[in-house]
Amino acid sequence: MVGETPASRVMLVVIDESAELQVALRYAALRARHTGGRVALLYVIEPADSQQWRGVEDLMREESRAAAEATMKRLSEQVFEASGAMPILYMREGKVRDELLKLIEEEPLISILVLGAATGPEGPGPLVAHLAGKIAGRLRIPVTIVPGGLSDDQIAAIS
Repeated sequence: MVGETPASRVMLVVIDESAELQVALRYAALRARHTGGRVALLYVIEPADSQQWRGVEDLMREESRAAAEATMKRLSEQVFEASGAMPILYMREGKVRDELLKLIEEEPLISILVLGAATGPEGPGPLVAHLAGKIAGRLRIPVTIVPGGLSDDQIAAIS
């Protein structure tokens, strides 16, 4: 962005259940601390598969939202401890890919997307593969992919 200062850098991390989330989160928090930027967290609550039973679906949505809020609180504390600033929080409902792309387009403050890459034989993970492949050239921000096997010392050295 033209006129962007280090203080305006916002690094977005997508919250999921993967092991590599912690690596991406730590990298973003340390990078934010070192550059005067901020971390933003996105948690996407995926819709239930079945919509046959409205009451059950509503209960599942409430439980998913409560779990998401607890996860965001816990991770926010980690970000604060590592970066010295509270993260910006985004919670959405829908498909992760769709909601991530919408948020990046809607929120001009977001300047970098930070993702952790899985270390297993199945590949870097579906979101990393999707963003690094099919749509990489259409994103308005860079994507930083952090190898999932990095230690805390290695992350500190590169952030």
